[in-house]
Amino acid sequence: MPNQHSPNQPGASVKINAQKNKEIKELMDSGGYTKQQATLIVNGGSLVTTISGDNAETAVISKEYIEGTGFRGKGKKYRTIQTDKAGNVYDREGNLLRKAQPTEETESSGGPSSSEVRANANARRARYGQRKQGGVLRYPLEAMTESTDYLQIDIEKYVPIGNNYVNAPGGDSRYVTGNRFTNRAGRTGTTRLSTKPLINAGTILLPIPANLQDSNNVVYGESKLNGLAAAGVSAGEGALSGVDVFNLDETKRALGDLRTKTKAKLQEGVGDIATATDALNKKLAAEAVNIFGANVTFNQLLARGNGEILNPNMELLFSDVTIRNFRFSFKLAPRNPKEAEQVKLIIRAFKRNMAPQAQGGTLQGGSFFLNTPNIFKLRYRSGVKDHPFLHKFKQCFLSDMQTTYTGEGVYSTYDDGTPVSMQLDLSFKEIQPIYDIDYDEGPGTGAVGY
Repeated sequence: MPNQHSPNQPGASVKINAQKNKEIKELMDSGGYTKQQATLIVNGGSLVTTISGDNAETAVISKEYIEGTGFRGKGKKYRTIQTDKAGNVYDREGNLLRKAQPTEETESSGGPSSSEVRANANARRARYGQRKQGGVLRYPLEAMTESTDYLQIDIEKYVPIGNNYVNAPGGDSRYVTGNRFTNRAGRTGTTRLSTKPLINAGTILLPIPANLQDSNNVVYGESKLNGLAAAGVSAGEGALSGVDVFNLDETKRALGDLRTKTKAKLQEGVGDIATATDALNKKLAAEAVNIFGANVTFNQLLARGNGEILNPNMELLFSDVTIRNFRFSFKLAPRNPKEAEQVKLIIRAFKRNMAPQAQGGTLQGGSFFLNTPNIFKLRYRSGVKDHPFLHKFKQCFLSDMQTTYTGEGVYSTYDDGTPVSMQLDLSFKEIQPIYDIDYDEGPGTGAVGY
């Protein structure tokens, strides 16, 4: 006798629906999504309209019957389509299904219609990198679950600073949030993962790499300022004190007093005018004799004549910031055709989105400009949340990528040609330095910060 489910013991389908409803509620509460949007995300959909350019804003999303399906009106299959204002039809991933049909007006006049012009412009934009096609790629399929830790990499379009040319330290105007709620760990169904390359958008999930570390550095340099130079600086500051430096006449008069003020500062420093005069004479003598090819320094003359040198007054001073670099290494060993396809798409996604985008010219000709490649937002994840301890990242460029198709040192493939083992080495560089304010507010407040 088959098992009967009581009202207090819901079946598998009821449990799945309960879990989905829980995820939907979490997205609505924490992400500000509507119920419709949250439901779409949980069910494996995308909130990104994938057709390009201006048409994306006016695209009409609908369903159409797939010819040849169904029997006597039963079991018909439908697919989601997007129709732009020019009449071109795209599938859910943004791939062109069919172009708009020319109008009678066009055929009679012999010239292109407005819809054809828009279609050509759309094709050109798609050719030169404006198309958005997102999705989720992940490796491995079975070993990564919703309770494990993993590295999430969101692909986003680069945002330039603009005409201001200066980015405020600690500002988040260029910070890429990424697809915060895209979590596909543990989900291996084909409807949950992308089967298309990621173009200008999307998410890649990879295991936490080995040798996990971050390095924060700043640059300090030695600074020397001897007594003579210090006296000159001090005298110069005194002479220009209270002077409108933008007034040429005032500046000239102030600089005329510089010699007198410098002599006074030297006397103050060495104790008497004779010593100050002797020091200046040796300084000038060293510079004069070097005109004839000698290599005599001021300190050498002081050491020979007086048995002393100038105090260099050395100090270590802050001199520069650095950009953090992160290098990850992944061993990719696909165990089935589905996993092999994900590995292929992951490698392709990294290669495409780190490449500069050609802009200008014609579809057949060369390019006049190159757009900045896409950026990558990296986050360590623990289940459906950001990792509570590990360091954060600012948005990064993928500066270097190396794929080794002989991961074990020998060439070995499956029957379909897929390498048995591959090594993927990625080097990411943050596009901005780390400032103290980054630890006070914004995306860097969690865990150990940047």
